[in-house]
Amino acid sequence: MHDDADPIETQEWLDSMESVLETEGVERATYLLTRLAERATRDGTQLPYSITTPYRNTIPHTKEARMPGDLFMERRIRSLVRWNALAMVLRANKKPGELGGHLSSFSSIATLYDVGFNYFFHAGDDKREGDLIYFQGHTSPGVYARSFLEGRFSEEQMDNYRSEVDGNGLSSYPHPWLMPDYWQFPTVSMGLGPIQAIYQAHVMKYLHSRELTNMEGRKVWCFVGDGECDEPETLGAIGLAGREKLDNLIFVINCNLQRLDGPVRGNGKIIQELEGIFRGAGWNVLKVVWGRLWDPLFEKDDHGLMQKRMDEAVDGEMQNFKSNGGAYTRKHFFGKYPELQKMVENMSDEDIYKLNRGGHDPYKVYAAYHNAVNHKGQPTVILAHTVKGYGFGEQGEAQNTTHQLKKLDMETVKKFRDRFGVPISDDEIENLPYYRPAPDSPEALYMKKMRESLGGFLPKRRKDCQPLQIPGLDAFDAVLKGSDGREISSTMAFVRVLNALVKDKQIGGRVVPIVPDEARTFGMEGMFRQLGIYTSEGQKYVPNDRNQIMYYKEDKQGQILEEGINEAGAMSAWIAAATSYSTNDYPLIPFYIYYSMFGFQRVGDLAWAAGDMRARGFLLGGTAGRTTLNGEGLQHQDGHSHIISATIPNCVSYDPTYGYEVAVIVRDGLRRMYGENENVYYYLTLMNENYEHPAMPDGAEEGILKGMYLFEEGAKDGKARVQLLGCGAIFNEVRAAAKLLKDDFSIDSDIWSVTSFTELAREGHHVRRWNMLHPEEPRRESYVKQCLKDREGPVIASTDYMRLFADQVRQFIPQQTVHVLGTDGFGRSDTREKLRQHFEVDRYYVAVAALDCLAREDKIERSVVTEAIRKYGIDPNKPNPIYA
Repeated sequence: MHDDADPIETQEWLDSMESVLETEGVERATYLLTRLAERATRDGTQLPYSITTPYRNTIPHTKEARMPGDLFMERRIRSLVRWNALAMVLRANKKPGELGGHLSSFSSIATLYDVGFNYFFHAGDDKREGDLIYFQGHTSPGVYARSFLEGRFSEEQMDNYRSEVDGNGLSSYPHPWLMPDYWQFPTVSMGLGPIQAIYQAHVMKYLHSRELTNMEGRKVWCFVGDGECDEPETLGAIGLAGREKLDNLIFVINCNLQRLDGPVRGNGKIIQELEGIFRGAGWNVLKVVWGRLWDPLFEKDDHGLMQKRMDEAVDGEMQNFKSNGGAYTRKHFFGKYPELQKMVENMSDEDIYKLNRGGHDPYKVYAAYHNAVNHKGQPTVILAHTVKGYGFGEQGEAQNTTHQLKKLDMETVKKFRDRFGVPISDDEIENLPYYRPAPDSPEALYMKKMRESLGGFLPKRRKDCQPLQIPGLDAFDAVLKGSDGREISSTMAFVRVLNALVKDKQIGGRVVPIVPDEARTFGMEGMFRQLGIYTSEGQKYVPNDRNQIMYYKEDKQGQILEEGINEAGAMSAWIAAATSYSTNDYPLIPFYIYYSMFGFQRVGDLAWAAGDMRARGFLLGGTAGRTTLNGEGLQHQDGHSHIISATIPNCVSYDPTYGYEVAVIVRDGLRRMYGENENVYYYLTLMNENYEHPAMPDGAEEGILKGMYLFEEGAKDGKARVQLLGCGAIFNEVRAAAKLLKDDFSIDSDIWSVTSFTELAREGHHVRRWNMLHPEEPRRESYVKQCLKDREGPVIASTDYMRLFADQVRQFIPQQTVHVLGTDGFGRSDTREKLRQHFEVDRYYVAVAALDCLAREDKIERSVVTEAIRKYGIDPNKPNPIYA
């Protein structure tokens, strides 16, 4: 602070401000200070700057909305929830197998949940859909325990916590795939819940703005751990929420000051740090730091000395104050200043220990929630100060080891029971019994009444929706008939399919094109004007391309979601749209198109979560393959997205070459996902290489969907025969190789278009499993074997992806000789021709591979292979591309 040159004048200013506060209120004082600041900065005055406020509650206790319910009844219920959560985890860990489970996170968040369940979490009714709640993943035992008290779970189910294989179990964390009528969102992969919650609120605003469904009153609640805020995904999109004014979004950050190994910010203050970050991003920030037992001390703090001490203390000290008890706190917190020590001289050590933190005080939590749900024009974050391991005493309360706490000694269990007044006797407690009051007990009736006033029990999830009327395949006739001699890319063919869909009278309005700032790359700029780009504020400027046909049009009712250079955000928006059938009872059909290299590799965790959430929609990996994106180089060239997509059980992936294949696949995906409520999502790779697209051959539709079909049968007058398999960017090289083999060596080729090696492999493994488990039944045949069993000659499979992609089907091919070509290795910049030569997947290498296979089978002389290598200018001593 600067020295005060005129204390009398300073006091006059302070007295004036006191007068304004007393007579005209905070709003008037804020206005005057704002005007003074504007005037001062006009002449260059540098004002003191702080993006944080003192370390105390944002809402003064005189301004708190009062909680209307029965505090004592709610504490009894909350205590029973705590007990049953504890019993469930401890019982699970008495079984063989060390199933694990977490106690400490829920112990810190119990009050934050309880107030929400009693007063704020709306389950929906005939007038509105329910709120959406992203529960903190590690706190699932407490959510199960509440559902048990409500009669939704049996003791058998509670005893099957983390024991799911035999059925009737409870998943370790929130997993919609495992509990499809209960959990809505998987959140335990740190950071994914927050970013998804932001884009969920964003898509809800989008739906409301487009007048597709009414979102009035609905909130998205996201419960986050303070340690989770270190994940880039947690805070990476909060700027969008502030910019879009997502006042339907509420973050509740459980600031128990601890992550898995120790303090989140031992040398700092995580609440202050997060306050600055969120305020800077335009959020309404509510700190709930201290409980009501501190209020009398604040009233005595005339000179701000206690506030100063609170601002000084770092989180590592706060942890010690709680873990070491009242006497320690008296000495090390209040004892730093004699005036503070005198302030608590009439308080016992027990009284000091009971000075509660804000996140454990239902009155303080209620006031913050009430403010949040009524706040307009900004998203809200509530920073709630809690204690990890709350209630576990010396064995777990505010201890660095508390996250790993899965077992408690019986003495600690008894103290826990006594502290929370659970009616379990000493004779019973060794067995860790659950406690559920009778259905007609005051506790059960109170819980039921509170939830009925909010529409019913939560969590809950809608599994299905009304089927949509899907257009027939003839809706895509223009694509099915081929390109009529023109050379176009498969991406352009897809855009034609998409255009046909958005014009469909039944489902066109449900189609949601999503792009991460690459629409022009994919030839989608024509949709800018046709559909508009959604923005919550409309278009406040005239775009500089306004005089062009395809100008950049932003619109409050725009249909396109243009999410910027932000694959994680765009994927989160896609997930929100792909689960809208469940969350909003309004199915959306999202098509998210992006550079394929920046899809599964970059947002693989979100793609896995989408599978868990039973998402339904289309992912389009553009500029796909290792060699189709000429010139861009190593970081852009995708040779493995299909390998990663295959790891997600309900992701159906295809690598089509021609427009008619794209049309057939998209139409069947619509049928499965939106006509039959099947819980799958689709991944299609698309190329930017131009070539002629033929019309769909007769009878090809079934094979396209199953994964392969005979595109062209070779003549029968050659010296030998081979089976050439190909897909995507390399399929035309395979066709060219067949011509080389015929013209140069009189070898006939059957050419197979393999639209999905992954689907073929899955079907093959399914058949093989059935045969193993039904040894006395007639043997079934895989589809690959059905296609190839009567065909002559070795099989050569060529793709623009790693060999592992096509190798998936090797074991189902009946031929003895199989050779796979692929693009293993790092990409680089060059022309497509040079890249395919480098990776040894061009027409010449396909031809040589076919000849080599024939030589191995003694169908031709090995010298023929040597002749081909020379004829096609192949250097046999060139470096292996996987090592190059």
